[in-house]
Amino acid sequence: MSRAAVDHQARIRWHAALLLLAVAPLTSQAPAPRRFTTSSPCTAEQQAAGCLIVLGSGMPVPDPERAGPAYAVVFGDRTFLFDAGAGVMRRVAAAGLPIDGVTAAFLTHLHSDHTLGLPDLLLTTWVMGRRGPFPLVGPPGTQRMVTQLLAAWQEDITTRIEGLERGQPAGPGVTVLEREGGVVYDSTGVRIEAIKVPHGEFAVSLAYVIRLPTRTIVLSGDSAPTDALIAAATGADLLVHEVYPEVRLKPEPRPGGEAWPAYMRSVHTSDVEVGRLAVKSGVRRVLLSHIVRMGGTDAELLAGVRRGGYRGVVQIAQDLAAY
Repeated sequence: MSRAAVDHQARIRWHAALLLLAVAPLTSQAPAPRRFTTSSPCTAEQQAAGCLIVLGSGMPVPDPERAGPAYAVVFGDRTFLFDAGAGVMRRVAAAGLPIDGVTAAFLTHLHSDHTLGLPDLLLTTWVMGRRGPFPLVGPPGTQRMVTQLLAAWQEDITTRIEGLERGQPAGPGVTVLEREGGVVYDSTGVRIEAIKVPHGEFAVSLAYVIRLPTRTIVLSGDSAPTDALIAAATGADLLVHEVYPEVRLKPEPRPGGEAWPAYMRSVHTSDVEVGRLAVKSGVRRVLLSHIVRMGGTDAELLAGVRRGGYRGVVQIAQDLAAY
């Protein structure tokens, strides 16, 4: 066949494809949630009981192996997101979760490492097809942050809606619920409670207790040791707690570094203190995440928890692992 004949047939196929698109019927049905083909790290049994996926276990120091703090709890066909650290939507896609929105999202506090992915969450879910708002629960100041983020991207939003992209006209907004504690979600077998915890100069920092029909998960957020978390974790199945290795704590060779030990002791929780908390609460399993390592090893962290007296299961969080 000649080159001209091949080109002619290609043009025929192209025009036929355009014609099919032009006459294809429109549908008013809501599209299925958009997912990448990556399978979920949760087994079917885990998803039925309530599965925690670590989307990001990192901290402010950039680590290519650990995205910013973010966790998903998957229960049936619902996905609940806790914190939105850097890279959150890439991790959502890698975990095979819906990329056009979550059932509800929750912020522990407004530190940058826990919220750098918030514009990603707001905008990417919308760009990928989200049609309306979902609840975003956080401490006071969350609404102001959301308002300012959307204002910063207003040119992008306007262009996507009014330009040829014909983006979802509802825009990337969410329904912000500012809370200082108490029940923040309660529907069809899922009850989520916010617990106020101490974290430096933040007026409100939150931990979350996720109660499911067959298991209870507690996320500490960033917190100094507190009886509030002991009470919240009493009898829980899984406690996800931030941590630093006590044996590594010392002044740092930098301006202001002499105050580093006092800062860590007043704002964060050591491995030994996590162990004591776990003993007092009777929690069944501990997952260490958001680790301020200071050169510390996994073995040192586990040994510290044991020095605190806890003899149950202790694990080091890994990104994209299910628990």
